[in-house]
Amino acid sequence: MKLLRCIAFAAVVMVQTNPALADVAAGIKILESGDVQGAVKTFRQAYEAGEADGAFYIGRLFEVGLGTDKDIQRAAQLFAAAASKGSAKAQNRLGLMHLNGQFVLEDFKRASELICEAADAGDADGQFNCGTLYNTGKGVTIDQAKAVIYWQKAASQSHVAAINLLGQAYRDGTGVKSDPEQAVFLFSNTAAAGNPLGLFELAKAYTHGYGVKKDLVKAYGYANLATTRAMEGAAELRSALRSQLSAAQLKEAQAFSREWKAKPVQPVL
Repeated sequence: MKLLRCIAFAAVVMVQTNPALADVAAGIKILESGDVQGAVKTFRQAYEAGEADGAFYIGRLFEVGLGTDKDIQRAAQLFAAAASKGSAKAQNRLGLMHLNGQFVLEDFKRASELICEAADAGDADGQFNCGTLYNTGKGVTIDQAKAVIYWQKAASQSHVAAINLLGQAYRDGTGVKSDPEQAVFLFSNTAAAGNPLGLFELAKAYTHGYGVKKDLVKAYGYANLATTRAMEGAAELRSALRSQLSAAQLKEAQAFSREWKAKPVQPVL
């Protein structure tokens, strides 16, 4: 019997088990040290002590098959238990399962309720996903301005995907007034961290002079970096730019790519 098979957690009884010695943060540290069994014990005790995220993290172990056989159905049960106790992380994850009909009913309305509840509780992934629901109209009425608001909230927590979608919104004027300079600012943030989409968007901006002064050397440099990260369309752009550069410019552009260093994403306030 695998490790987690012994933990009938979905039907857990709320018994206090050394609550002062267990919390979710401690469980995460134990997990990072490689002690899955110790982490599970700590997560369980944290849940029993009132930390709903304890069940979420055990659910994640079932979901990815760490310390156990992968069991998505058990993971869904644990997410539901955690969500019912107010875990924003579990609400978001369970909402995504309903969105995709993964071992739970495909139910866009329920998905949007769970995800946006997580968003309103301050969960960055929930904010990103809730914004995407409002952008596409799944489970909610399309409201692109509201989508931007949720992405802004996630971006303030350094959520890379939200920053990129916010950049595209400013680029295209979707849900917000078009602002090419703001779009470049946002893409520059994710590009600086090595995000493929951010690098590619920055390469296109420098290629066309959109929101920034046209600079084919930098455009090639960013397209080169995006290509190494397998960004679709980046190799074609790099090839097109190469044909427009002199030998000296190409040398400069490749030096730019070679010397480039990544740095952490910054929160967008």
